Amino acid sequence: NNVKEHWIEVSPTVQQYVRENLLASMDDPEPYIRSTAGSCISTICSYAGLDGWPELVPTLCQMLDSQNSHQVEGAFGALVKICEDSSGSLVMDTAAQPLNYLIPKFISFLPHQHELYRRYAMACLNQFVLLMPEALSRHMDDFLAGLNELKSDPSAEVRKRVCQALVMLLSVQLERLMPNIAQIVQFMLQASADEDELVALEACEFWSAICETKVAQEAVGPFVPQLVPVLLKGMVYSEVDLLLLGTEEEDNEQQPDRPEDIKPRFHKSRGLMGTGSGEGNERTSVGGENDVEDDDDDDGEVSEWNLRKCSASGLDILAGTFNDAILPTLLPLLQERLASAEWELRESGILALGAIAEGCMDGIAVYLPQLMPWLIQTLNDPKPLVRSITCWTLSRYVRWVVEQEPNDLYLRPLIEELLKRVLDHNKKVQEAACSAFATLEEEAHELLSPYLEPILKSLLFAFSKYQAKNLLILYDAIGTLADAVGSDLSRPEYVAILMPPLVERWQTLRDDDKALFPLLECFTSIAQALGLAFQPYAAPVFARCLRLMEAALRADHEAQSGAVEPPDKEFVVCSLDLVSGMLEGMGSALESLVGASNLPQLLLHCMRDSAPDVRQSAFALVGDLAKSCFSTLRPVLHEYLPVLTSQLDPEYVSVCNNASWAIGELTVQVGSDIGPYVDASMQRLIPIINKYAEGVNKSLLENTAITIGRLGMAAPELTAPTLETYVQAWCISLRNVRDDIEKEHAFVGLCKMTKINPQGPLCALMHLFDAIASWSSPPEHLNEEFRQIVTGYKNMIPGDQWAQFHAAFPDYLSQRLPARHPP
Repeated sequence: NNVKEHWIEVSPTVQQYVRENLLASMDDPEPYIRSTAGSCISTICSYAGLDGWPELVPTLCQMLDSQNSHQVEGAFGALVKICEDSSGSLVMDTAAQPLNYLIPKFISFLPHQHELYRRYAMACLNQFVLLMPEALSRHMDDFLAGLNELKSDPSAEVRKRVCQALVMLLSVQLERLMPNIAQIVQFMLQASADEDELVALEACEFWSAICETKVAQEAVGPFVPQLVPVLLKGMVYSEVDLLLLGTEEEDNEQQPDRPEDIKPRFHKSRGLMGTGSGEGNERTSVGGENDVEDDDDDDGEVSEWNLRKCSASGLDILAGTFNDAILPTLLPLLQERLASAEWELRESGILALGAIAEGCMDGIAVYLPQLMPWLIQTLNDPKPLVRSITCWTLSRYVRWVVEQEPNDLYLRPLIEELLKRVLDHNKKVQEAACSAFATLEEEAHELLSPYLEPILKSLLFAFSKYQAKNLLILYDAIGTLADAVGSDLSRPEYVAILMPPLVERWQTLRDDDKALFPLLECFTSIAQALGLAFQPYAAPVFARCLRLMEAALRADHEAQSGAVEPPDKEFVVCSLDLVSGMLEGMGSALESLVGASNLPQLLLHCMRDSAPDVRQSAFALVGDLAKSCFSTLRPVLHEYLPVLTSQLDPEYVSVCNNASWAIGELTVQVGSDIGPYVDASMQRLIPIINKYAEGVNKSLLENTAITIGRLGMAAPELTAPTLETYVQAWCISLRNVRDDIEKEHAFVGLCKMTKINPQGPLCALMHLFDAIASWSSPPEHLNEEFRQIVTGYKNMIPGDQWAQFHAAFPDYLSQRLPARHPP
């Protein structure tokens, strides 16, 4: 610690004395002293740089040749720490080039008779595999030969490091592995079943890594029948896992959560607004369906990566790579496990069934009519860990459930049994069931409407049962339900069930309590769904949102002078988003509250905030206010529009997108009065849309095009002169956008600009006609505009050139475009 805090302040004489004595300590007979000296040496290198101690690495390397075993161990231990902490510096040292002698020296120790030296050598070498310096690449054959000799090493630590090296080499030296890939795969199969769980874990990482390479089919395919049983074996809870889980095997709902049990949560600020974006946040559910390693079976206290999770992830990726080809091997083993009297085997079989859901859905679907009732019944298993994993596995198949006819065949029993597990007496089961139900909500949507009363009663009763950790998931499930069923939730009898527990919770939480965040998010979805039925709660909720914003902004101002700690900006973001949700649901009914408040002034501060997520949500709220309560913004437009324009920077995609969308919504309201701000906006928007070939976010391009079109609709005389500089990108960006009012506005603007500057689109005429033909059912007034434009260009272009141009039309364009002009 003294080295970390004071090394720079120490005089050169003292520094030199310390260095000399640290190196002298390398041969101390006490291992603890050697180890501590090595840590001090590495710390000095980290803080002062290797160039500040140029003789260090050559001296340590020379010590490796010593006859004094204490000195070899001390020097090697120090080098391990240096390689761990300063590997990048060693690679970048082109002057001394220490790796030119370190790499071959380390490799020479791989066959050493002493296990500790082999471990140290592997630990050093592995720090450079992903960096792949020229020195290691030059000695790759020797390194691979050394790894080959160590594959059967008696030391589990050495075997573990060999596995680590081979997994890393897949991503940086795959071609060098290919001549011996069959032997490597065979070794990894054996290592994945190693009696040492840490060796098996490192080996198991290999399968996910190789399945993501181009050689997966060739390299792994022949070994699938051997690999599947190995992965299944690894998916069984180990004795250590079960010991760590402890109370997970009990009815523990009354046991309060420890603060460290509650994972940090992060609010997603208002998502990409406008066409093509879904107008909101894309939710990734807890226990969702994206990847097994994060979602499969959140082991509560066993939250670290382990063999069980790694094996499940490997099977998931194997299924995604080989699809139904793994089923002939897997299904008999799966059938045996699902029928086992040993709950641990049965549980691992259910986990495996969930892991293959995406990759093997076509092949497994034929068995689901028998498996689904069994899984639903298994939700009542006496073992909590079986119940919890069954919840997750069912969540992986909910899309299949909602697609079956009649739609309540499996849906009704699934809802009934999942709701029982939502109210389970075990916290882990509660968590898994609530997460699974949220996933079901995302897939079932309005199919849940007939079951809303029992769903609401169960979810709201859970408020009286859940501890802090599961309350977060419960809020998410309620918010997702509101998103799923929408206005169906607004019936008075449902509101009477839903709101009282939430309001009670709302009233008991202090303004500085971070437990407000998930409740604010939940209220956002509820306000959108209830619409005018949220009106009885609107005034107090709106007032609190403003209060939270004011407090956070005031604290932020004070923090800039160092008077207080910076506030948590999430209070601002969640409040902005909740007001947006209320506007989306209640529309102009909120105008009186907004008009009597200082929201426009607060919002201006948020638009200028240094935090991108605050600006992102602020711009979304500006757009929502423009749509529903524009009169409240008119007095501040001269301040808002320059700020919005200044934020049209694609480096911050979501901020830029929402600023662009807000400008477009304001333009619709002010019409030609937007004129003074058009040039500044177009100077920012045109470079953005012309990045369409550079992989810029699709929604950003679409909404940029719509905003340009809306500016053209309001002030075409200002946007038309430069039409040729962006028309091709504009047409490409909007050709796949759904037909809606925003697209309609954009094309009205395009038509107006084209009439003013018909020469502009000549450079991209095929793209223009393609964009016109992208409409499925344009409004009649717009279809007439299209007819005039197409006919105008047909008359403008000489007949032979038009015929040649028309002959180049793709088939779909030849079929659809005639609808836009007369024969």
